[in-house]
Amino acid sequence: MNYKKIRVLIAKPGLDGHDRGAKVIARALRDTGMEVIYSGLHQTPEQIVETAIQEDVDAIGLSILSGAHMTLFPRVIELLKENKVEDKMVFGGGIIPDEDIIKLKEMGVDELFTPGTDTDTIVKFLRKKFK
Repeated sequence: MNYKKIRVLIAKPGLDGHDRGAKVIARALRDTGMEVIYSGLHQTPEQIVETAIQEDVDAIGLSILSGAHMTLFPRVIELLKENKVEDKMVFGGGIIPDEDIIKLKEMGVDELFTPGTDTDTIVKFLRKKFK
């Protein structure tokens, strides 16, 4: 099956220094033919949005384990709106309570994946979004 070449930015915002999951996701997406840019640790929302614009990505994947998800996700969404690039789909993962997942989706985050989610689930989600 031929798919559109999906460009994805995987980013680790904030002070969280645990990037194993982000790297696993980045490799899984790459191995399925997506173009992946991994921005590394300790990125500010401003740096993430700037990279997303410069790299012209389709999607931004944020990995947050620090508990700062209710600050960092909304800030990225806000900056995308300010820069008039609301066509970038935002998804993420990390240790995020169910009630916060609901709130973040209401704010504009497309999907959130919690620890233990199979990488195929994330690949299928992105493929479906960018048919």
